[in-house]
Amino acid sequence: MIGRLSALAGLLLLAVGGGPERAYAQNDLPAEAPQALAQFDTDLSNATVDLSELRHGGPSKDGIPSIDDPSFVSIAAARDWVAPEEPVIALEHNGERKAYPLQILTYHEIVNDEIGGTPVAVTFCPLCYSAIAFRRTLDGEPTPFGVSGLLRKSDLVMYDRRTETLWQQFTGEAIVGDRAGDELEVVPSQLISFRQFADNYPNGRVLSRDTGHDRPYGQNPYAGYDDINKSPFAYDGPTDDRLPPKEKVVAVSVDGIHKAYPHSTTKEQRVILDTMAGRPLVVFHAPGAVSALDARQITASKEDGSTGVFDRRVDGRTLKFQYVDDGRFKDTATGSVWTVTGRAVEGPLKGTKLTRIPHGDYFAFAWMAFRPNAVIYDANGES
Repeated sequence: MIGRLSALAGLLLLAVGGGPERAYAQNDLPAEAPQALAQFDTDLSNATVDLSELRHGGPSKDGIPSIDDPSFVSIAAARDWVAPEEPVIALEHNGERKAYPLQILTYHEIVNDEIGGTPVAVTFCPLCYSAIAFRRTLDGEPTPFGVSGLLRKSDLVMYDRRTETLWQQFTGEAIVGDRAGDELEVVPSQLISFRQFADNYPNGRVLSRDTGHDRPYGQNPYAGYDDINKSPFAYDGPTDDRLPPKEKVVAVSVDGIHKAYPHSTTKEQRVILDTMAGRPLVVFHAPGAVSALDARQITASKEDGSTGVFDRRVDGRTLKFQYVDDGRFKDTATGSVWTVTGRAVEGPLKGTKLTRIPHGDYFAFAWMAFRPNAVIYDANGES
């Protein structure tokens, strides 16, 4: 396996120089802290986690370069280099729609962008398969984020370039530094195929390969990592024997309740009707998207599918859904046809959009590491 091991570290450091002057002498750090913390000019004594949980992932600070001045192209132009089945992070916010292909995010992990007038950090941790977007406004000011080179529980640790505080990507929480204890607001996003993005958002824009960095976009530097039988990299925390660590789950949090819907179940059922904290929801799982971390060439990777989680109440009634075909769904009350993005495209409710419930498609070990009390959905009862 490569990834944040030495082979990938060498690849990702091609365009990076020696880095900034260190803010702390190494001998000033606590004994349990990784020496890489010396690179950050922030209050390292202010922490909400044990510093011994931080690990140096290979590349140094900014060794994996974030994209700070992103450019975008039309869907038609992107078709020249994004395959229909490739996964993209789709954002729809304040009337603007953008797609961020994982073939690019895998090499950069953070895109500092703006969508619908809102500054956002679009992030992807390959080791946890966690794609999460955040509002990146601190004290009223847009703030760019970078890749620290550190990991915690195998997950990307980000840092903000205003205070150099360290932030946990999986939770959006500031864990070490001046802002420790703060939390970023999540902007709902969805992992879907490029074809599904194009079909649902024909006027959307796609993150360009013109990133200012020379990377073999389209090739997976973590070839073979998405293997349910392999162990996670840089993870030595407790394991949960209810699921294989590398099984993907649809992860949902509602009012402090956390639940995992295993892909092995959602792929088979395609539609799950459930209730969390009194809120009726539906989980869609449509075919059509491949994994970004399976084969060396992403286009040759195994089928993953695309998921969506929505509140299933529309105009005062709670809808029930069933899978139709071709990645589409139908509500039994009106016969309207819906896509995995929660949009009705045929029938009496055409044009209606279901309310999106933030969710992620993560490796199970990561969800359980950060949400150890999560319930696992079981069609025959919960565990």
